[in-house]
This record gives sequence, C-alpha cells and structure tokens, in this order.
Amino acid sequence: MWSYIVRRLLLMIPTLFGIMLLNFIIVQAAPGGPVEQVLAQLDGLDSQSSTRLGASEQTELQSSGDSEYRGAQGIDPELIAEIERQFGFDKPAHERFFQMIGNYMTFDFGDSFFRDQSVLDLILEKMPVSISLGLWTTLIVYAVSIPLGIRKAVQHGSQFDLWSSSVIIVGYAIPNFLFAIMLIVVFAGGSYFDWFPLRGLTSENFDQMSPLEQVGDYLWHITLPVLASVISSFATLTMLTKNSFLDEINKQYVMTARAKGTSEHRVLYGHVFRNAMLLIIAGMPAALIGIFFSSSLLIEVIFSLDGLGLLGFEAVMQRDYPVIFGTLYIFTLIGLILKLVSDITYILVDPRISFEAQNQ
Repeated sequence: MWSYIVRRLLLMIPTLFGIMLLNFIIVQAAPGGPVEQVLAQLDGLDSQSSTRLGASEQTELQSSGDSEYRGAQGIDPELIAEIERQFGFDKPAHERFFQMIGNYMTFDFGDSFFRDQSVLDLILEKMPVSISLGLWTTLIVYAVSIPLGIRKAVQHGSQFDLWSSSVIIVGYAIPNFLFAIMLIVVFAGGSYFDWFPLRGLTSENFDQMSPLEQVGDYLWHITLPVLASVISSFATLTMLTKNSFLDEINKQYVMTARAKGTSEHRVLYGHVFRNAMLLIIAGMPAALIGIFFSSSLLIEVIFSLDGLGLLGFEAVMQRDYPVIFGTLYIFTLIGLILKLVSDITYILVDPRISFEAQNQ
C-alpha cells in the first residue's frame, strides 16, 4: 500500500504541471490581459483631457503610440514598457511559466496585480467564508441524503419512495440562486418575514458579543446561504445511494445471508453498506471540491459573502493572473490529495480491495 501511495504522490507532479500549463496557455491567449486593463484605465483618464487638444495635436499623439496592445494609442511607449516590467511581461511566456511553477513549489504565489495583498493572504482571508458554506453544506447533504437513499432502496416502489423522489427532483430543478432569492423574499425582509439577515457572515458588533452569542449570530447569518446551497445537492447523492444499495441488495450474497437467518439490520449495514458505499466514496473528492470552491459564487454575491468564489470571479474579470493561477494551483493540489484519500478510504471501508494487486 505504501508503494502505491508513493507512486500516486509522484504522479501528482506531472498531473499538476499539465493542468497548470494548459490553463496558462488558455489564459495567456485570452484578450484583455492585465496590461490592457491598465491601459484602458489610462485611456479613460486621458480621454477627459484630450478633448481640450486640437485635432492636429490628437493625431500626432496617437500616431506616436503604436503598440501591440488595444487602447495603447496616444500612450508613451516607455510607460507601456514600464507597465510590462511591473507585471513581468517583459519576459517570454515560457520563462514566466517556469518561474511561476518554481515559486509555486515553495508556495510563493506572489502578490495580486490589482490588490495590495499577497495571493496567499487573500486566499486565507476569503477561505473562512467558503469553508463555512462548504462544511455545513457537505454535512447536511451527506447526513440527509445517505439515510434517505438507504430508506428509499429498502422501500423501493412504495409511496414514500415515489413522493420523496418527486420532492428531491423538484429541488434539483430549482437553481441555487433562484432559491436564494426566494428565501430572501420570504424570510429576509423581502415581502413577508424579516427573520434572517441579508448581508455578511456575522453582525457588525460580533467582537463585542459573548462566545455563546457569537455562535448564535454566526448560525443566524449562515442559515439562508446554506439552505440555498443544499437545495439542489440532495438529489444526486440520494439517488446514487439508493441505486448503489438496490444493486447490492439483489446480489446472491445478500440472499444467502438472509437465508441463514441474519437480521435485516445486520444484512443491510454489515454487508450491503460496505459495498454500496464504495461508489459514493469514489465521487466524494469531486463533490467536496465542487461544494467548497466552485458552486458558491452566486450564493456569495446574493448574500454579500466575500469568499473564494467571488475572489476567483473578480480575478478572472480583472485578469489578475497571480490570483487566478494561485487559486487554481491550490484547488488542483487539494483535489489530487482528496482523490488519493478516497482511494485509501476504499481499503478502510473494504479491506478486500488491494491496489497493489492491480498494479502487478
């Protein structure tokens, strides 16, 4: 098993390198880079003063500013070169990429182009919001979906199975952001009740509260965002659990265990559960990454929560390359590690599985 873990850890290196290289090429090819973002701002400022210039003066100014960047007309080439140097674009693309990878290996992600903070400080600052949403969403979804899926499998075809499937499918069909807006309208002072706050993760006087009051204030603020996040997450895991259990319940070893007089509880949780959960464990890393980092953007915007989703979106819009690649590197690394953890969990759930045998 240890040799398998070592091989997987070594395989992470080329995988991570390939993902970063592919995204680097795509992002570099996209128009509107950070240099052009700054030039657009300069052009907007200069346009106010250029109206006071004569036509001949404007023509002479524009003709002297030929450049490969959009919006560079009329801007001093030396100023453009200085902007390129500040952003590191005075070096070839391949040199910038390998320098970036070398820094990332020591977890040096540099500073944001447009924020007066390091990338690592930005991620650590925004992470509590995303962890709060992701942790509570994951706990609630798994705590509800797995028992519900097991009961639906045991009572397959019953009235409970039919109406519960209808409910979770309707919930799955409702987009998170639409359900969030409905919650605000009903429970956050929109048109009916004013029971929950609309903005932020805590109140302004949070630091002056007692520990118990702080816990209550935090739960008060997080309730609606979490409800909006979980509404469409029940269906996939519930149906996956149900189908996994149905597939195992109909196998020969279950019939044999029942024929020997084994209790239904023992058959279900002593034999079926261990095998049926393997498929669910396999999809856990992707689910965790999706819940924690990629599915909370609209929820964060609607409820004014400044988390990683909003940070990544703003970085893409501003072409803030250090933030884009820094968050991509961390998320990819976490995803690869979680995938390895899920493989190890396979063995813990079912010791009969041996990855060593498969690699021989």
